[in-house]
Order: sequence, then structure tokens, then C-alpha cells
Amino acid sequence: MGTRILGMVLAGGQGTRLAPLTQRRSKPAVPFGSKFRIIDFALNNFINSGIYSIYVLTQFKAQSLTEHIQRGWRFGSVLLSDYFITLVPAQMYLYEELGPVWYRGTADAIYQNMHLVENHRPEHMAIFSGDHIYKMNVAHMLEMHEDMRADITIAAYPTPLADAHRFGVMQVDERGRVTEFQEKPKDPKAIPGRPDTALASMGNYIFRSKVLAELLEVDAKTEGSQHDFGKDVLPRALRDGYHIQTYDFAKNPIPGQTRPNTYWRDVGTLDAYHEASMDLVSINPEFDIFNAEWPLRTASEYSPPAKFVHESGERVGRALNSMVAGGCIVSGGVVRESILFRRVRVNSYAKVERSVVFDEVDIGRHAQVKNAIIDKGVRVPPNAKIGFDLEADKARGFTVTDSGIVVVPKGYRFE
Repeated sequence: MGTRILGMVLAGGQGTRLAPLTQRRSKPAVPFGSKFRIIDFALNNFINSGIYSIYVLTQFKAQSLTEHIQRGWRFGSVLLSDYFITLVPAQMYLYEELGPVWYRGTADAIYQNMHLVENHRPEHMAIFSGDHIYKMNVAHMLEMHEDMRADITIAAYPTPLADAHRFGVMQVDERGRVTEFQEKPKDPKAIPGRPDTALASMGNYIFRSKVLAELLEVDAKTEGSQHDFGKDVLPRALRDGYHIQTYDFAKNPIPGQTRPNTYWRDVGTLDAYHEASMDLVSINPEFDIFNAEWPLRTASEYSPPAKFVHESGERVGRALNSMVAGGCIVSGGVVRESILFRRVRVNSYAKVERSVVFDEVDIGRHAQVKNAIIDKGVRVPPNAKIGFDLEADKARGFTVTDSGIVVVPKGYRFE
């Protein structure tokens, strides 16, 4: 990319609403799509856009994420100064008036690491969230950012008005320049002429580096600030007269994609996570992970091929409308509308339906699983049922969502 741009991925989210999947890992480290982690999508967006200088900022329960990045995201053995993906754990920045503190918000996370920016002297900073599922050609967003001579550009996504209270909501003029910004408003404003829709911020920003430094310096010294981009930095930038431009995510071009690029999911709840997973196994998924022109990389794992065995009466190993990762053995069982991660075994006469099954889970003979998320290393005993009697599932200590999705925690042992 001709213009020097530095990428920062905010990957410190606790993901409390995804518990128990986040009991031992941060939200960006949660597995997704049979072989990926959630953070892989942000990293692929940068790499596929020609951004090769990337810092990943971590904080909560970062070990799983750290191991994933170290194992799977390297540029080879030759170290080039402008080609890196580097983990930056929270290091308790020493403030003169506060002493050492952890990241106090998204803006403070960047402020505490501005020395890294100064080392590279980029013209622009791309600050993206590490916990959403989407594809984005950041190079196209940067091109518009420069063409409009914006100080800040925010990726924008039209969202139903009823859901807009969960996001930053913007009002814009006829050229897409932001005229008003509200962070998670109780009564969000609709897009003029579209009373059921609001223009939401995706939490993905491009800043002119000089502007970012100015704003963060002021924010760090502002008493009462929550040091958050949406709550503090962007509203202040608007008041101070900086040029804030929106970027229409729906117009973002993805090479090799034939339909509009409108898929963006915040998998912040268990129901949203399960729904996004089921999107992948639909007949014609809106989110295409098979596009060779927009490759999705992840940590390499040397699993053997998936295997389907037995073809004798009802004892037939098969998977229908499903995704099955390497090392899985479907041994005389049936898998329907489900996602199996690596080295899952489904034994004879077992049934798995509309479920997400993480690495190294064993589904016993005649067991039945539906509408479930099963975390790593669980051994479901023969004849067990999950997702059929929700009260019994709750009695076992499983999380059951409002829509009836049953979540079995990592390493659970049945009595």
C-alpha cells in the first residue's frame, strides 16, 4: 500500500455475554467456523488489504489468543521492519497522577501504546475491533478517507432502529460527513427518510496519525472521561471541528464476491454466535468463506482428513448441510446443519443437529445433541440427550439461552 498505514486491532474484550465460552479465553479468541478464531477475520481484512504492520492489543484472559497468534500468524523466518503482527499485552501504564493502571477504555488502550506509533511514523492509523465477523477491504476505505481529506473516517452500517441502542449512531450530511454522533443512545435517531433504520458505527476507524495523537492527548487529561472512542473521543472531535467522514460498508468491494458486501455480525451473545454459525451452513451462505480471491487464514494444524465410516442399515456415517474440520470421524452417526471443529468423533447411531461442536469432543453412541454449543474436550456419554429437556440441561449446570441454545462448558465431565 503506497500510503504508510499502521493497523491496531483492539482484542482485549472480556466477552462476558459469551460466557461460558469466555470463561477461559477472551472474546476474540473464541473459535468460529470449524477452524478459525473470531480475531482471524480482522487480521485477514488487514492482510488482504495490504496492511502488513499490525499490533494486536490484548488484556483479559489473553493466553489462548496469544498462543493462537504466535502459532498461526507469522510472516516467515525473515523479519522485515514493515511486515509484522505483534501482540501488545496491557503493561500497566504509569500515569503521573494515577500510578500504574490497566487500559481504561478503547481510546486509552491506543494512548498507552502511542510510542509504538511514533516508532513507525505512519500517516494514518487503522483502529479496528477484533471481535466481529465480516470481510472488509480496508484499502478502499483508506482511499475514500484520503479523497475526502478526512481527519477521521468511520465505517458505517445501516442497522434496524430497534437494535441501534447497542451502537454509536451517526447523523450525516449529503456528502456523508458526520454532523452528530451519539454513543449507544436510549432513543436513537433514524436515517432521514428511513424511519426504521439508523446509521451505526462499526467501531472501525481510520485516523490521521497527527489528529489521533492530538485527540488522545486531550482525552487522557480530561477529568471524568471514560477514555472510549465512541463515548468521548469522537464526540469531542466533532465538537472541536475535525472532519469526520462516514464510509458506507455496503459499498466495500471484495474481490471475487458477486453479492453486495453487507454481512457484519457482532457475535457478542450466545444466541448471536449460534445464529452466525448457522449462517455458515445454509445452502447459499451470505458470508462466503470459500472465496479464493479473499483467503481466510488461520493457525495451521496438521490434522488428518475428515473421515465418514460405516454404511450398514441405520449405521451410516454422514454429514448433511454441515461443515466438518480435519481430523473428525463421523462413525455411523448423523450430523445435520452443524459445525464440527477439529478431531470431533460422532459415534454410531448418534445424532447432532443445529449444533456447534468444538475441538476434541466425543459424542457417544446413541447420544442426541440439538441446538447446542459444546466447548472443547467434552465427552458426551452414550445415550445422553442435550437440547431436548432444557430444565434437565439447566440442572446439570449448563447455560441455556432465551432462545433455547444449550452451552456445555469446556472440559465438562458427565457424572
